[in-house]
Amino acid sequence: MPRAKQRTPELRDRVLQVAVATLTTEGVVGFTTRRVAEVAQTSTPAVYELFGDKAGLVREIFFEGFRKLRACFDQLEETDDPWADVTATIGALRTFVREQPALSEVMFSRPFADFDPGASELRAGKAVRLFIVGRVRRCVDAGLLSGDETDIAHVLVSLTQGLAGTEMAGWLGTSRASVERRWNLAIRAVLDGLGREAKPVPFRGHPRQKRRTARG
Repeated sequence: MPRAKQRTPELRDRVLQVAVATLTTEGVVGFTTRRVAEVAQTSTPAVYELFGDKAGLVREIFFEGFRKLRACFDQLEETDDPWADVTATIGALRTFVREQPALSEVMFSRPFADFDPGASELRAGKAVRLFIVGRVRRCVDAGLLSGDETDIAHVLVSLTQGLAGTEMAGWLGTSRASVERRWNLAIRAVLDGLGREAKPVPFRGHPRQKRRTARG
């Protein structure tokens, strides 16, 4: 099949989808603009013309990840149970990270040295962030959670990312039952803890660090 030569929106969309698929199948090490152009049946100069450079292509993958995650959240119906809605949101994020590990790594980590998200890139996650914060705020307003909704949202997202990564690495258990049990334990412990009107305790690090500091 002859390679496409025209720099059209259709070509741009195809190259982006191929880039996501290439990153998924070949990982960060195997991800190059030349490889993406080859699979998309276009030229490397065409990719550069469409996206500027490799960092520009990765930037669009970054945006695409947040678009896909927001689409997943949009499928969640809002019910009259704020607690169930928060746990459903956590479950949707868990599924996304498991099913889209390459996208998740670009979105939440820094796997490419030549792409460092700036303010405009970080704003790409605003719709996702507002969705999660909104779900948490309903729990706060209902008296089910106590604290700042943005802080709680950050904690829940970080916890979900960490657990999902551990699960995919095979460190969360050797059976589905054990994995689910540990997921439920972690999420329940955090949500139950945030639901208590407890006096905040400042984090001071490891006790041994404190003793070493005290000895000067």
